Amino acid sequence: MKHFPALDQGTTNSRAIALFVGTACGVLFGVASLTAQEFELVIANGRAMDPESGLDAIRHLGISGGVIRALSSEPLRGRSTIDAQGLVVAPGFIDLHQHGQTPDDFRFKAADGVTSALELEVGTADVDRWYAAREGKSLIHFGVSIGHIPTRMTVMGDTPAFLPGSKDKAAMKTATDEELAELKRKLEHGLQRGAVAVGFGVQYTPAATQWELLEMFRVAAKFGASCHVHVRARGEREGSLAGFSEVLAASVLTGAPLHVVHAQSSGGRSTPKLLQLISEAQARGFDVTTECYPYPAGMTDISSAIYDDGWQERLGISPGDMLWPSTGERLTAETFAKYRKTGGLVVAFTNPEEVVQAAVANPLTMIASDGLPGHPRNAGTYARVLGLYVRGQKALTLMNALRKMSLMPAQRLEKCAPMMRNKGRIRMGADADLVVFDADNVLDKATFEKPAQFSDGIRFVFVNGVAVVKDGQGQSGVTPGSAIRAPIR
Repeated sequence: MKHFPALDQGTTNSRAIALFVGTACGVLFGVASLTAQEFELVIANGRAMDPESGLDAIRHLGISGGVIRALSSEPLRGRSTIDAQGLVVAPGFIDLHQHGQTPDDFRFKAADGVTSALELEVGTADVDRWYAAREGKSLIHFGVSIGHIPTRMTVMGDTPAFLPGSKDKAAMKTATDEELAELKRKLEHGLQRGAVAVGFGVQYTPAATQWELLEMFRVAAKFGASCHVHVRARGEREGSLAGFSEVLAASVLTGAPLHVVHAQSSGGRSTPKLLQLISEAQARGFDVTTECYPYPAGMTDISSAIYDDGWQERLGISPGDMLWPSTGERLTAETFAKYRKTGGLVVAFTNPEEVVQAAVANPLTMIASDGLPGHPRNAGTYARVLGLYVRGQKALTLMNALRKMSLMPAQRLEKCAPMMRNKGRIRMGADADLVVFDADNVLDKATFEKPAQFSDGIRFVFVNGVAVVKDGQGQSGVTPGSAIRAPIR
């Protein structure tokens, strides 16, 4: 056995002192190195909150090249400096369910703290065309799924539209074996071209069989792509639970990750049971997640299959619980029948406030807007969570809210789109997609009567380190948004 010479106390003390001095010098050198650098942008004195690490402290952020290069307790030098004293600095919000994808929509999203907005429920049938239409022109980051609904419309020969009507073949025709094969081929092609997920609106395509869904989930599983699903048959009679069981079975059998969209809207008063099922599935190791939006009303096309025979009993509402956005009128049986023939978006008050609050506070749910022009959720979802549910009702903590709005959505997409590993966080090396807001005053202003109102209290928003909101004002002439896309195969 090899023996080492014993150290006397003086030698031990000397080495300990040397180690301490060396470590201290290294730390001081590191701090000195940071403070000697000049960054393109410094966000100084803000309350930095990172849901991944749990950091909640005053920090100075150094940003260059669209990336967070320094996170320091000591002041930093920058060519440009923003003083965020008294403000929260958080990862930019990531909206996984945003239908409105125009420049005007993105102005409202940015003013609400959103730095990435993705259309993952309905999606698109042509991934390349969708991305090309936005490349180099976008205020915030953008992404899309290959959508079962629009692809089914294409295969069935329907006229392109946002959603199929209840009489369209995409809604009412059972697919033949040849059509199923074509659906699979088109979904696989979309994933090969960089779609970040597969979108499903099973409630809008009632003729899609369970076997058809299984086949589509099998395609998603090959790419590790999550399936973002509006489950079949929402309602007060636990219809959403049967719809969830259908897609959970497809997820378990194929291995495709499952994401249930707007749990509180699909679940209604059965939402606590729906969330319990999701919790139990997670506890057994299944990759199942969900989301909600913080409003008592949804919005969809009045001509869709959702409003087929029996809708009043199924949804637990009547025409008087519906609002026509373009006129502001509450519907009657006569006006419902009139608008049902012409089609168009209608607001339906189906979500009791106590259900909404419980869903927002539940640790399982991400926040996603389901945004469309004509509904306040298109403009105010994230400020509403911060102002009403965090500050006003204290239904959840600020850190938990930020986790639901940034880290959790990023983690949902990481398997298929690795670029998301650098979003939803505040750390060195992460993308400089950041929101700086006044936690004491942030508030949504959009209402059902006036939905196109910018949120208050969002002071700065940075996308790739570029200010798209500055001193509370949206910036024009900047397009730092880039594609959130899976690797192209």
